[in-house]
Amino acid sequence: DFEASFIRLIDKVTNGSRIEINQTGTTLYYQPGLLYGGSLEHDCSPSRGIGYYLESLLCLAPFMKHPLKIVLRGVTNDQVDPSVDVLKATALPLLKKFGIDGENLEIKINRRGMPPKGGGEILFACPVRKVLQPVQFTDPGKIKRIRGTAYSVRVSPQMANRMVESARGILNKFLPDIYIYTDHMKGVSSGKSPGFGICLTAETINGTILSAELASNPQGQGAAVLPEELGQNCAKLLLEEVYRGGCVDSTNQSLALLLMTLGQRDVSKVLLGPLSPYTIEFLRHLRSFFQIMFKIETKTAEEEHMGGEKVLMTCVGIGFCNLSKTIR
Repeated sequence: DFEASFIRLIDKVTNGSRIEINQTGTTLYYQPGLLYGGSLEHDCSPSRGIGYYLESLLCLAPFMKHPLKIVLRGVTNDQVDPSVDVLKATALPLLKKFGIDGENLEIKINRRGMPPKGGGEILFACPVRKVLQPVQFTDPGKIKRIRGTAYSVRVSPQMANRMVESARGILNKFLPDIYIYTDHMKGVSSGKSPGFGICLTAETINGTILSAELASNPQGQGAAVLPEELGQNCAKLLLEEVYRGGCVDSTNQSLALLLMTLGQRDVSKVLLGPLSPYTIEFLRHLRSFFQIMFKIETKTAEEEHMGGEKVLMTCVGIGFCNLSKTIR
C-alpha cells in the first residue's frame, strides 16, 4: 500500500505520467511526464514514514516547472525511514551547497505522528533552479557543536528530559557545546499514537552535518524501551556516524551523488564515509540512467588521521538544465 501511495504522489507532482499496474501488482509500466510542482497535498500510507516519500521529493523538487509546496500527512518518525527531523537538519544544508536555496526552502513540522496510526503533518517547500553548481567538498573539518531534538507525543513530557540527560551523559565527555531541544506536542498536534524518540546532529567548522536518530517501538509492538537507553544508544550511534565521517552522512550519500551527476559539465568531488549498500545500488542506477561513472579513491584512516576509511568520489556532471522552469 505504501508503494501505491508513492506512485500516486509521483502522479501528483508530474503532468502527463502514464502508470499501469497489472492485476496481481507485480509489473509496473511507467511513462514519465513533466515535473510540474505547484501547491499540493498528499496523505502518505502510515506503514512507512514520511521520510520515505520526502527522500525522493528532495531529488526531484529542484527540477520542477513551478516551485513545489507540498503538505504530507502520515508518520513523521519511525524506525525504518529517515525521520523528517534528520532530513530537515542534513538534507536542506546539502541542497544549499549545490546552489538550491532561498527563503522558500524549508521543511516545517506542523504535527508529529508516530506509528502505527500516524497523524503527523509536515510542509515541504523548495525553489526551482535552472542549473546546479559543481561542489568541491573534501574536508569535513572538526566537530564544533552538537544539536538535537528529543520529542515525546502522548506520553509524559518527562520522557524527553530523560533522553536528553542520558545522551548528554555520553556526549559531554567530548564536547561542551551541546544543546538538545525538548519538543513535547500536545492535543491535536501530537498525532494519533503515543511514542518518543531523539534525533542528534553533529556540526563541523566547515558546515558538514552528521546525524543519528532513534525512536521508541510502536504501540503494541516489541518490548517497551527506556528513554535512558534510547538516549544513550542514539549518542553512540552519533559517535559511530562521526567515526565513519565524510562530508555527507550515510542517509544523504545518494542525494549528494545524484546532484553531482546532474551538475554542470565540471568536476565535482565529495569525501564520503564507507558507502552504504543503498548508495552502492544507487551508483549502479546512475550508471544505467546517465551513463556516468564515478572515480572512487579510498583514503585509509592513516592518511586522514581520523575515523574509518573514507571514499573520495569524483565525477563530471552531465550538464543537466531544467528547461521546464518558468521564466519570470
